[in-house]
Amino acid sequence: MFRNGLEPWHIIIVLVVLVLLFGSKKLPEMARGLGKSMRILKAETKALREDDAPAEAQNGTAASQAEQVRPAVEPVVVTKTTETTTKSTTA
Repeated sequence: MFRNGLEPWHIIIVLVVLVLLFGSKKLPEMARGLGKSMRILKAETKALREDDAPAEAQNGTAASQAEQVRPAVEPVVVTKTTETTTKSTTA
């Protein structure tokens, strides 16, 4: 039963179900988003490998690697502003 894995007609049925569920307009957008996220993941893993290689070649210690750590995402400072309202009463 599972000898051949996916037959071509299995793939066709899956594609038809996807088109029926999400619509033909939404599928390219989803594929584009998946492609962008895969490119970001690939670039970040490549950057991590490049950052680790020089640190190991220089000293090979954990202290040198700790100095070269860079955040994957830039930190953002969020401040909350408070609004003060004054009520004027007329007597």
